[in-house]
Amino acid sequence: IAIGYAFSSFVHIYASGVSRGDLLLPFLDVPAGYWCYDEVRYIYQAGLMNGTSATAFSPSATTTRGMIVTILYRMDGSPAAGSSAFADVAPGAYYASAVAWASANGIVTGYEDGSFGPEDPITREQMAAFLFRYARYKGLDVSAQANLSGYTDAGRISPYAVEPLRWANALGLITGTTADTISPTGSATREQAAVILTRFIRNTSQG
Repeated sequence: IAIGYAFSSFVHIYASGVSRGDLLLPFLDVPAGYWCYDEVRYIYQAGLMNGTSATAFSPSATTTRGMIVTILYRMDGSPAAGSSAFADVAPGAYYASAVAWASANGIVTGYEDGSFGPEDPITREQMAAFLFRYARYKGLDVSAQANLSGYTDAGRISPYAVEPLRWANALGLITGTTADTISPTGSATREQAAVILTRFIRNTSQG
């Protein structure tokens, strides 16, 4: 599904098919042939995700809400941002500007108690919601809606995430964890995040 909006220069490069070179990943835990090697390499080369050390990516580690918002912020070119209204987002935190930007643009809303939970592991439905709102903020078509009734745990999807998860599933961004489960409240690992973000760029952009 090509919607025709390129987020930044690295998306133009990806979508137009221009070679990004044959840079090998420095991560010993994501060797050539690893199931998502290409996606990790793309996200790393695009500057959206770094390693957890010089030689490790930690693919099975969970990603946090603060991390994902920071990645979206980088995708948007890291624009100037004010201060966050969330009490649990320290001004000097690496994600502070990203959360302030995301909150100002309706990409995140925080929890009902007024906190953001930047260090909380992000769930699959939360990631769908963040991506959906980011796509809408960028003016993309977010009308695609998959029927999730085939998943036995579809009833566990939070009300706010139903439309975003149906959209993410329709575009192939977030698929089932098994043939009949979508695991909306399951956490997203770093390798899963790399795959989802790569699919997002691929499926919502064209050169």
